[in-house]
Amino acid sequence: MPQSIKNILDIFKKYMEVVVAFSIIAILGIIIVPLPSYLLDILLVINISLSIIILLLTLFTKNVLEFSTFPTLLLVTTMFRLSLNISSTRLILSEGNAGHVIDAFANFVTGNNYIVGAVIFMIIVIVQMVVVTSGASRVSEVSARFTLDAMPGKQMAIDADLNTGLIDEQEAKKRRQNLQREADFYGSMDGASKFVKGDAIAGIIITIINLLGGILIFSVKNNMGAMEALDKFGKLTIGGGLVSQIPSLLISIASGILVTRSDDGQSFGKSVSTELFSVSRVIMVSAVVMFIISMVPAFPTIPFLIVSLILFGTGYLLMENEKAEEKLAVVNAEIAMERGESKREDAVVSFQVEPISMEIGYGLIQLVDEGNDDNLMNHITSIRRQCANEMGIMVNPIRIRDNLQLGPNDYIIKIKGNEVARGQIYMNKYLVIDPGTSEFDLEGIKTKEPAFGLDAIWVDSKDREKADLKGYTIVEPTTVIATHLKEVIKQNSAELLGRQEVKQMLEGIKEKYNVVIDELIPDIMSLGEVQKVLQNLLKEGVPIFDLVTILEVLADFGNITKDPEVLTEHVRSQLKRTIIKGYLADDRTLNVITIHPDIEELIGNNIRKTVSGSMPVLDPAIITKIFDNIKTLNEKLLFNGIEPVILASPKIRIAFRNLISFNFPNIPVLSLNEIPNDVEIQAVGLVNKI
Repeated sequence: MPQSIKNILDIFKKYMEVVVAFSIIAILGIIIVPLPSYLLDILLVINISLSIIILLLTLFTKNVLEFSTFPTLLLVTTMFRLSLNISSTRLILSEGNAGHVIDAFANFVTGNNYIVGAVIFMIIVIVQMVVVTSGASRVSEVSARFTLDAMPGKQMAIDADLNTGLIDEQEAKKRRQNLQREADFYGSMDGASKFVKGDAIAGIIITIINLLGGILIFSVKNNMGAMEALDKFGKLTIGGGLVSQIPSLLISIASGILVTRSDDGQSFGKSVSTELFSVSRVIMVSAVVMFIISMVPAFPTIPFLIVSLILFGTGYLLMENEKAEEKLAVVNAEIAMERGESKREDAVVSFQVEPISMEIGYGLIQLVDEGNDDNLMNHITSIRRQCANEMGIMVNPIRIRDNLQLGPNDYIIKIKGNEVARGQIYMNKYLVIDPGTSEFDLEGIKTKEPAFGLDAIWVDSKDREKADLKGYTIVEPTTVIATHLKEVIKQNSAELLGRQEVKQMLEGIKEKYNVVIDELIPDIMSLGEVQKVLQNLLKEGVPIFDLVTILEVLADFGNITKDPEVLTEHVRSQLKRTIIKGYLADDRTLNVITIHPDIEELIGNNIRKTVSGSMPVLDPAIITKIFDNIKTLNEKLLFNGIEPVILASPKIRIAFRNLISFNFPNIPVLSLNEIPNDVEIQAVGLVNKI
C-alpha cells in the first residue's frame, strides 16, 4: 500500500467520530435545505450502496456481537432514507424532476405502464412490513426475553469457571461484558424493528402525496392535462418509492438474518452450505424427483431436466466427498486413538513404575540411535520375541532413558522401579571373554561379563584380530548389554508375569482353545490362582509356552485342591518332556545328584507351610552340612563339564528346592514323576549330611 494512501486512511480513522457526527447533522439538513438533482442522485446511490454493505455484513458475521451497532445504524439509515424521500418529494412537486436515478428506476421498472410499477411497489411494501419486518421484530422480542431470563444462569456459569480456574479474571470480565452486550443488542433490536415498519408506512404516505400533489399542482399551475400529469407523476412517484423502499427492504432482510442467526461460530454462507448440502442422498432423491417431473408431458422438459442433472452431479460429488471423509475419519480415529493411548500411557507413567526399564549413562546414548541398524531397540525387539518363543511369556515394552547421575559407560536395569542389575560397557571397545584355558595375553580393561559373571577384558579395535586368533570369544558392546538384559528377564520372569499379562496370553489362545479357558476361569480357578501356578513354573525356569496343557491340568485338579504348590507339581508332571530336554546328555542320559534316604525322610517329616511356601524345619547344623555337600558336588561336576541336577522324591521336591533356592538358585531340582520312561538316569553324586 502506498504511503500516501495509508496516511489518508490513518487520518480518516483518526477523525471518524467527527465525520459521523457531521453526517448525522447533514441528514437533518437534507430535510430542510433543498438539494439539486445531481446531488440527490449521489446521495441515493450512497443509500443503495450502504444498504448492500449492511446486508453483506450480516451474511459474513459469525455472531451478533460482531455487528452490535446494527440497531443504531438501523435508525440512522432509516432517517437517511426519509430525508432523501423528503428531498425527492420537494423536487418532484416543485420542478417535476427528481434526477436521473429516480427517473431510471421509473422507466426501467414501470416501462410504459406505471400501473405495473405501482403494483410492484405495493408488493415490496407488503413483503417488507408483513413478512420481513414483522417476523424480525417478533424474533428480536423473544430473543431479548430469553436472553434476559438466561443471564443469571450464564453469570453463574462464568463465576463457576472462574472459581475452578478454567478462566482468569480478565476472561471472566470479557464474558460478562459480552453477555450484557448481547442482552442490550436484542433489546435494542426489539425497538429498532419498529423504525423499519414506520419507514414503510411513511414511504406509502409520501408516495401518495407525490402522486396526488404533483397532479394537482401541475394541473392548476402549469395548465397540464390530468392524464398527462398522471402519466408523468405516476412514473416519478413509483420511481421515487422504489428508490426508497428497495434499500429499506435490503436492510429489513439484513435485520431478519442477523436476529435469526444461531451462534455457531461460522458465517451464514458457510453454515448454510454445510447444512444444506450435508446429505448426498437428499440431493440425489431431489434429482430423481426433478427428472420424473421433466418426463410429465404437461411440464416443460428442458428446465426440469437441467436442474435434475445439476442436482445429480452435485449429489454424486457429495457422495464421493463423504466416502473420502469416512476414510479420513477412520485414519484420524486411529491416530487419535494412538495419541490417546500415548497420552494415557504418559499419564500412567507419571505415577506408575514400568515393569522393566533401563537407564544408561550419557556415553551410551548412541545405543538408541535409530539411524544405527545395530541399535539397542532392535535387539530389545528380538529379545522380547525370543522370550515369547523360549519361555512363553509376554514382555512389556522396555523403556530406556538417560541418567546423568550414572557414569558415562554405566547402565542399570530396573524391575518395577528397583535396580536388579548393573553393568558397564565401552562403545569403542570389544569384550573378550576368557574360555577358561589360559590367562589373557591382551592389554585392556579387566572386568566381569555382566550376564554370567565370567572373566573378561575390554580391548581396543586394533586387538580384535589378535583375540580372534587366540580363540577368545569376542562380543560387541550392544550384544553385551542385550545378553545381560535377556538374562535378567529370564531370572525375573515370574515377577514380570502379572495378571494383565496372563489375561493377554489367555486372550491370545481363546479363539482356538476357548473350551478349556471357559471351563477353568472363573468357575474352577480365578485368574490370580492361575497366575501363581505360572509364576511357580517360571521361578524354576520351566517354560509356559504349552499353555493349553497347563490349563487342562489345572482344570482337572483345580476342584480337588487350590494349593498353588500342589497344582504346580501336577502341571510339572505333565510337562516332563519340556522340563527334561534341557538337562539331557547327547545319549539321552540324565546325570543326577541323588539325596540320601535319611535326608529325604528327615525333610519329609519336617515340612512346614510358610508364607514363602513349603519349607523343611531342620537343625541349622544339618542345613549347613547339606549346603557344604551340595557345593562340593557342584564344583566337582562343573569341573568335569557336567551340569548338576538334583533328583528328589515327589514328596519333598518342592520343599528341598525352596531350601536350597537362595544359595544355589541355578541348580534344578527334579522329581521322579518328571522323568520320562525312555530317559536313562545316571547318578553322579549323593547329597548327605555327613
